[in-house]
This record gives sequence, C-alpha cells and structure tokens, in this order.
Amino acid sequence: MDDPRQAGSYWVTVFVCGALALAMSAQAAACTKRLRWHNDPPYTMRLPDGRVGGWSVELTEAVLKRMGCEMQLREMPFARALTELKAGRLDMLDGVFPLTERRVYAHFSAPTLRSRNLAYIRAADRPRFRAESLAQLARDGWTLGGQVGVVYSPAYAALKQDPELRTQLHLVPRRTSLWPMLAGGRIDVVIADEASARHELVASNLQTEIVATPLVVSAEPASMAFSKATTDLAFVQRYDATVRAMQIDGSYQRLQQRYGIGVVEETPAQP
Repeated sequence: MDDPRQAGSYWVTVFVCGALALAMSAQAAACTKRLRWHNDPPYTMRLPDGRVGGWSVELTEAVLKRMGCEMQLREMPFARALTELKAGRLDMLDGVFPLTERRVYAHFSAPTLRSRNLAYIRAADRPRFRAESLAQLARDGWTLGGQVGVVYSPAYAALKQDPELRTQLHLVPRRTSLWPMLAGGRIDVVIADEASARHELVASNLQTEIVATPLVVSAEPASMAFSKATTDLAFVQRYDATVRAMQIDGSYQRLQQRYGIGVVEETPAQP
C-alpha cells in the first residue's frame, strides 16, 4: 500500500465500517423490550429444560428478532404488570383487552389471538346450571372467582361496578388458586381462558371434577399492550406488520400448533 491515496482510502473505509458497526450495535442495544411473563400455560410457562417459553414468549421473541430487537423477560402477576406498563418499567404485556382507561397509557397491537373465556363449575353442579349471563349467575347466588386486575368482558366490568352483585365476586392474584377453591366448595364458578384452564385442570388432576359450561363470558380477541412511556406508535405498526409476515409464511401457524392454541373446548349442552 505504497500509494498515499490508497492508504487514505483504506483508513476512511475502516473508519466508516467501524462507525456503522457501532451504530448498529447501539441500535440493537437500544431496541430491547421488556415482556411480562408469569406461569400461565400455554401462553407463558417454565419449560421442562428450565427455560421460559410458551406461545406468547416465543411469538414475541420471534417478532422482535425479525425487527432487530431483543427481548427481556420480567416475571410478575397481571395486576402489577399493568402498573409497571403504565410507569414505563415494562414495555410489553400480552393478552390485554384494549379498554378505554388502558389506552391512556398503552398502545395496542392488532389482535393476535382469539381465545374464549368460559365459566367453569363443579361437574356435580352441572344439572342445576341455567344461567345465560354473569349477572344472572350472581343474582341466583352463585359465587364467582376471578383474578385481580383482569377484565374478562364488558359484562364482567359492569358486574364489578354493581354494589350488590360484586359481593358475589372473589378475587385472587393467581388463577391457579381458584381451582382448589372451586373444587373445595369455597366458590361456585371460575372464569378462565379455555386454553389455560385445559392445562391447569389436567396438571391438578381436576379435569373430571371441574367442567366448562356453555356460558361464554367473552370471545373477544386480546392484544399486545405497549407502554406509551417507552414505545411509539410507529414501533407498534412495525410489530403488526411483522406478525402479518409470519402469518403469511406459516411460522405463526406452526407455533400455534406446537402449543395447541386455537383448539376450541367442547362445552356441554344445556340439559
């Protein structure tokens, strides 16, 4: 490299490439999104090998990777996750209904999954189950169990606002606590996502003792919520576009099949 001009060109190239590499590295470091997880199979759960996985975790990780971003997991209950999302200490929270009050502090993705919330009861109580709404259940004296901070449907939100009916509602931080309460007769009804309920009832060996009813509390699709404190709308639009690309190339559907997502639970007909 005897020609000074060639030497100068060489070092300019080295400098530019180095600057680009540093910029890309800084961009990747800046694009790190914190996602909440909690033991809620098949959506988020501890896998047999000790890793955290599940439908929501693996889909989010795949989408962010295509966007050139990294994912960090934060374990916490749903109610606390809403508070952390609002404060900007959490970036992403999956499985959220886009209520008006939540839109104040969160952007919402396009719906990524439709999974029903059903009412579950003891199998022994099935012959007397006649209710066609949550309000009717409460008026008839059935006690309901749900999770703190979770809104299952507009009808459920209305029930919580009724001073008389909400006395029939018992809330706990973790849904897994509700199944033994139901089996033991402390409550009469549990509201739960059907995919989660299927996993949890089998795990606790209660799949014959506790059954789904025909009462569909909600069939509305949930979305991914993004903290407005840390994420702009353009990022959410890119996220939606990446999910659509995964649906087109089939990787979205393969992930669904792996976790049995979208399988509709059989509910008994009314006697």
